[in-house]
Amino acid sequence: MIRRLTTIVLAAGLGFSLLFLGFSASSFRLPGNQQDYEPVQPIRYSHRLHAGELEIPCLYCHFGAERSRHAGIPPINVCMNCHQFVSAPLGAIKAEGEAASQENRPPRPIISPEIQKLYDAAGFSPPNPAQPTTAQPASEPRPIAWTRVHNLPDFVRFDHRPHANAGVACQSCHGPVETMERVKQASDLSMGWCVNCHRDANQNGIDGKPIHASLDCVACHY
Repeated sequence: MIRRLTTIVLAAGLGFSLLFLGFSASSFRLPGNQQDYEPVQPIRYSHRLHAGELEIPCLYCHFGAERSRHAGIPPINVCMNCHQFVSAPLGAIKAEGEAASQENRPPRPIISPEIQKLYDAAGFSPPNPAQPTTAQPASEPRPIAWTRVHNLPDFVRFDHRPHANAGVACQSCHGPVETMERVKQASDLSMGWCVNCHRDANQNGIDGKPIHASLDCVACHY
């Protein structure tokens, strides 16, 4: 009786252990794999709006990708090319314009909370239509503490230049950024993932063009 009970307990324990290992294996990740990492940023910047709805090209903001190892985060001046004029969603600006017209007054400046963060970082004070003046810096500019999203494993060097100049689409590595309200790491960026992409490029080319994507270890590890 005791032996039979012991057998049942051991069998049940083995079953639960196998079940636990099955669930663990399905979610197991190698160290350094940050796929689906989606940090909250200091400014709620929407790639869905800018890259998707407005169709702003990736390289307009991340111009370093063609000429530098790093694509880089654009300086505030790039943002201010548009946002010195665009201070809030169009609907809010139209609503204020209609209200001002009905009340027979100049429209008040409408600045969304997120764009106000941008102005604060840029040290920018937009002109008030009720008191037309030339905009003057409100304070000293300061950097925005963006949180890095894509982090490669240790001992890997990735250069954006050969990829961008070969015609590799940004989405090939970064996923459909134009659909993301908040950017996340879409791929695991593992060595196998990169090697498979290089093999596919060598076999099929990029946009119909033949390509030689190195499979040599020292291409990425040096």
